[in-house]
Amino acid sequence: MRLFLMLAIIGFTLSALAQIEPDWTSEARIDPSLPHGRENIYGWPQAVWSEKIKKGQLHALQYPVVVTDLLMPAQSTLRILNAKPGQPLFEFMKIALSLSPEFKGFDGFWDWLGLNAFPADGSIPVPSNSQAEYPMGVSLIERNGAQGFTLSCAACHSSQLFGKTILGMTNRFSRANEFFRLGKTTVSKTPTSLYALMTGASSAEANMYSETQNHIQSIAVKRPEVLGLDTSLSQVALSLAHRGTDPWATRSTAYAQHPRPNLLDHLVADSKPAPWWNVKYKTRWLSDGSVISGNPIFTNFLWNEIGRGTDLMPLVDWLKQNQKVVEELTTAVFATQAPKYRDFFGESAIHLTQAKRGELLFQNSCAHCHGHYTKAWSLSEAAFLKLRTSAPDVSILDTLAVTYHAQTPVIDVGTDPGRAQGMQALEEALNPLAFSQEFSIQIATQKGYVPPPLDGIWARYPYLHNNSIPNLCALFTKPEQRPVRYSAGKALHANTDFDQLCVGYPVGKKTPAEWKKDAQYL
Repeated sequence: MRLFLMLAIIGFTLSALAQIEPDWTSEARIDPSLPHGRENIYGWPQAVWSEKIKKGQLHALQYPVVVTDLLMPAQSTLRILNAKPGQPLFEFMKIALSLSPEFKGFDGFWDWLGLNAFPADGSIPVPSNSQAEYPMGVSLIERNGAQGFTLSCAACHSSQLFGKTILGMTNRFSRANEFFRLGKTTVSKTPTSLYALMTGASSAEANMYSETQNHIQSIAVKRPEVLGLDTSLSQVALSLAHRGTDPWATRSTAYAQHPRPNLLDHLVADSKPAPWWNVKYKTRWLSDGSVISGNPIFTNFLWNEIGRGTDLMPLVDWLKQNQKVVEELTTAVFATQAPKYRDFFGESAIHLTQAKRGELLFQNSCAHCHGHYTKAWSLSEAAFLKLRTSAPDVSILDTLAVTYHAQTPVIDVGTDPGRAQGMQALEEALNPLAFSQEFSIQIATQKGYVPPPLDGIWARYPYLHNNSIPNLCALFTKPEQRPVRYSAGKALHANTDFDQLCVGYPVGKKTPAEWKKDAQYL
């Protein structure tokens, strides 16, 4: 009897810890009674869920795919960044990177790359003591006696917002694609022997560099049209054109030297990295909803590794052996919460009477595409006070529930057909891959875009998939009257770097003078 009871307790415990395998197809339906969609995507018990989120965040900061390629030797590369004018290494890198004679030094490289420092308050976990020396997004991987560095998810999905670091927020100033483009140019024309001589690389580092030099021929890179956009769609499609046509897209010297033509050689299909906090409301992925099947984290790993020249067979093996890692990262992404406006500007920043009138306009004109939002200000005074008793942190401005579509729609509003054309070029190459078949990843070109959930919309500026709209005032203006050009700067000071009335970048006379002087933000 005692043994039976013990086994029953163990069985119950294991059952409680077992996760739910989500439906990863666009045919899945999200229960409208869930106040925040599929935020607990695997249905973890509360205590387990919290731990899984933390571990998933660590994976976002320390890139977990240890079979990735294009690793640069960390220590010898750091010597490049520390080189000073007049030193042979510095002068060599000026030539290798085709830098102007006026270039003064590599100080500020991480800032140029768009990476953010770990917050001092410990709100975001640091993967290791060695990585604490670097900003978020730098990932260190040990391989064959050398330490290499690459970029993790946080390079494109973390940002500063008026003094607070937000993991899962779009990085408006990431130069990850430009980093790969410059890296390919430099590595391709710098022999291993010369790299080792100039940097003092060890034999293990030289071997790592040699492997990167070999594999980098299997990738194609493209500069984003403007700072803040991501060209991963182009990089994946063009990189596949540099590889074999077999189901594993095997690296091929012949195709690396003579890649197949692709629409994205010239077509523009850039988009910005998406914020994580909207993923929980969706059943299809990307701004155009073109990924109609498959865990979006698997899709992201596949795209990342094709764009890094990785052999796909070891990647599949790694993913099969590291399901737990994928689950944890997926859990963290789906659980991400949007930053709250009142935490930065206070409750008094919103005029409630006007907000309630706006809510009625939204319900009549916008909710059929963008969903319904239950606001705390819509509760009766008694109901709100009762809520505050049980949840003291709740504000009158808070969104208590988001009721988005049970199945994510795609709507053609007549914008940017280049994205669909580019996706078709990728679909034809990506769907037949053995990797896609193994993990049920399917792309279907869409004519239109997903009308996104608007949770945290105030922090998602500039707007639309290609950052073409600086603020909501411009979005609500006739297209022919919208700004054709605007300056963009980091969200450092709430009173100057953000237009509270228009919700987004200040434009025209409101534009901070220093933004206009700094060419990188134009």
